Amino acid sequence: MSFVFSPSPTVSVPVLGSPSRFPVHRIYCVGRNYEEHAKEMGFTGREPPFFFLKPADAIVVVDAGQTGSMPYPSQTQNLHHEIELVVAIGKGGKNIQAADALSHIYGYAVGLDMTRRDLQNDMKKQGRPWCIGKAFDHSAPIGPITPAAQAGDVMNAEIFVQVNGKDRQRSQVSKLIWNVAETIEHLSAAWELQPGDLIYTGTPEGVAAVVSGDTLVGGVAGLGELRVRVA
Repeated sequence: MSFVFSPSPTVSVPVLGSPSRFPVHRIYCVGRNYEEHAKEMGFTGREPPFFFLKPADAIVVVDAGQTGSMPYPSQTQNLHHEIELVVAIGKGGKNIQAADALSHIYGYAVGLDMTRRDLQNDMKKQGRPWCIGKAFDHSAPIGPITPAAQAGDVMNAEIFVQVNGKDRQRSQVSKLIWNVAETIEHLSAAWELQPGDLIYTGTPEGVAAVVSGDTLVGGVAGLGELRVRVA
């Protein structure tokens, strides 16, 4: 087979303790999946889950113990951090039931869903899609994937992010409105999940702006920390 130009390399994420890497297929994100975050965005209650996507090459891979770098994106004056537990799918499927969902998970990682909030809000006001606020280049920093068997009690883990050493977000994964298994059930009813899919499961309250020069340190207990500097 020949191509009109050389295909881009496969986007992949390191796996903790392994020379093998996790090839990324798609990135799904869950919106407003912590109650207190939903409230700070002007919503309340357990609304049905909704999803948006980021391109696979929006990932900024940060190796364990390293500090990654993401450029401050264009066209925004209001770049927000959103710390998230990321689920890595190892076995695909459609219409997966919540009771079976965890068997489809390869592992977990710490991720940041970076958001051009001003552009997102402008699109919302106009009733237009807000991909420009979410799916831009370098908008999905992620640390190494920890295999599920080594991740501990991730469903009850603490999740946090600090900016320049000061707490911004701190909560518990157990406070997800739609837990990981329920999220996979809903998501797989709309799309057939594939090995290599990543699910950014939502962010707790405390989202706020960062500027060039800020250093973000986020984590999920049992999965290590993700360090990113805004260049």
